[in-house]
Amino acid sequence: MSRNRVVTDIKQVTVRFSGDSGDGMQLSGTLFSTLSAIFGNEISTFPDFPAEIRAPQGSLHGVSGFQVRIGAKDVYNSGDKTDVLIAMNPSALKVNAQHLKNGSIVIYDVDSFKKRDLVKANINSDDPFTELNLNNIQQIAVPITSLTKASLEESGLENKDILRSKNMFALGLVCWLFNRPMEIADKLLEQKFARRPKLIEANIKALTDGYNYGENLQLTATTYKIDVVESGKGFYMDVNGNTATAYGLIAAAEKAGIQLFLGSYPITPATEILQELTNRKDFGVKALQMEDEIAGITSAIGASFAGCLAATSTSGPGLSLKSEALGLAVMAELPLVVIDVQRSGPSTGMPTKSEQTDLNQALYGRNGESPLVVIAATTPIDCFESAYEASKLALEHMTPVILLTDGYIANGSSAWKIPDMNDYPPIIPPYVQHNFKGEIEEWKPFLRDDNTLVRYWGIPGTADYMHRIGGLEKDRYTGVISSNPENHQYMVDTRKQKIENIANFIPEQNVLGDEDADTLIVGWGGTYGHLLETMLHLHDSGKKVALAQFKHISPLPKNTHELLKRYKKVIVAEQNSGQFAAYLNGKFQDLSNIRPFNRIEGQPFKVSELVEEFSKIMEEQ
Repeated sequence: MSRNRVVTDIKQVTVRFSGDSGDGMQLSGTLFSTLSAIFGNEISTFPDFPAEIRAPQGSLHGVSGFQVRIGAKDVYNSGDKTDVLIAMNPSALKVNAQHLKNGSIVIYDVDSFKKRDLVKANINSDDPFTELNLNNIQQIAVPITSLTKASLEESGLENKDILRSKNMFALGLVCWLFNRPMEIADKLLEQKFARRPKLIEANIKALTDGYNYGENLQLTATTYKIDVVESGKGFYMDVNGNTATAYGLIAAAEKAGIQLFLGSYPITPATEILQELTNRKDFGVKALQMEDEIAGITSAIGASFAGCLAATSTSGPGLSLKSEALGLAVMAELPLVVIDVQRSGPSTGMPTKSEQTDLNQALYGRNGESPLVVIAATTPIDCFESAYEASKLALEHMTPVILLTDGYIANGSSAWKIPDMNDYPPIIPPYVQHNFKGEIEEWKPFLRDDNTLVRYWGIPGTADYMHRIGGLEKDRYTGVISSNPENHQYMVDTRKQKIENIANFIPEQNVLGDEDADTLIVGWGGTYGHLLETMLHLHDSGKKVALAQFKHISPLPKNTHELLKRYKKVIVAEQNSGQFAAYLNGKFQDLSNIRPFNRIEGQPFKVSELVEEFSKIMEEQ
């Protein structure tokens, strides 16, 4: 280590890797975040990529980014603005100029900042930094492309494969800037390219040469060291929300002692759940890629009837297609978990961007009176907890459960301590042979527990419990098809009350912040990290404020009405046009204190904007 270089301790930093889709920025960002998690940092990531598989090289709409915020503690989201940007071309610089802080470091590939590259980015001058008003930026020009070529000229790789390694050279520069241990990065590359030893060797060399380039040329007078978090003993991994969701389903099936079945159709950004479960044959998982969304859910309903923990995964457009079959699962009263990884809509919309615009569809998007359970995961790690709970509620209460996540937490990752499943509550389905108190010959498929109103589950193939169910209304006693008006009213009321009773099996809504606050911030789902940090900023500025982040939406926690009435102002912040605020107003019509705050930009909330806007609302008379 050079004696002239100063190593500065910092609490947190936000780094963004950005370039063309083919520049490997997602891989570089993932490796750096995983490396940081292993090293002992809290992390929160935000992969931000275009919908095009491969947009025109160097174009503005082809820019792919990966942002990671790392620190010792209090890393609640992926950060607003960037401390360090790696820009592989002028378009990456232009797209991300708005996200740079004063004094940010920009490491850019000067080889890709030629006149033709500037033209592709619609930059008119030879000085993009001045044109983009980036005057207070620390510029570090590095010929990344030519240095990568020189590094790997004797590797035996073709030129196109050599160029693919320039992301590793850039990653080496970042590892040098933050004093990251190279041996851990080497191990990650060995795991990534385990079946291609030549690529392992080439990528490690490019990575090492990038690190040494920064060290030998002393590109900055200061490098940085980020404090590590003191974590409890255990096994940790870097996990994104989709993978955590898949693991939660597996854990629930193991706990319940039944087989997990997933029937799904690929759709951005939910496909990874299907991919992960397809690889989990070692846990007895059956995952089928069906021909369309309707086949995905109906295959799952068939598996549920047969006694499996059945699930299907999708995004907003797919949830629309599943609506008729969801009604069938409600009418048949079968357990089913439907994961909706929300994305920007309507229609195809912006398929790689994140929103919270499917709430109304989850609550109401079926014909007839079709009540079911809706819960929403709050963080990438909470996707595991929520998938487990969704499975438990579905199995124990014989109902479909819609689990809402979104693109931000599904693709984003955090450091996760692998839990001890002995700490999780049991899952006990209401099997008819264990729960029904009458004579076997008296049992019919829609007889139910008097207290919970949950019907007993007769698994096909179980002696003496042969039966049929379906989408036609059934008589409450005999289970045969019925058009009797009084019976239909009874069954509608019963299915509704069964869902409302679930409020007795979920926790009351908790509140964070000042107990004597006049203002309550309300959010739901994946905005938790941004709203929590906003509340903390407002508190630090002397304002009294509290936060309630809802996970249970249908039914709501039992204390919801009492909780909301306590505050003069309730700011309901959503990435939609006010769906949860309208839902609350509809449930509790005596409330007059709700103030909606809505943004529908396909991007995460910005904490700085929330602090400013919420302060204005709090100051209103």
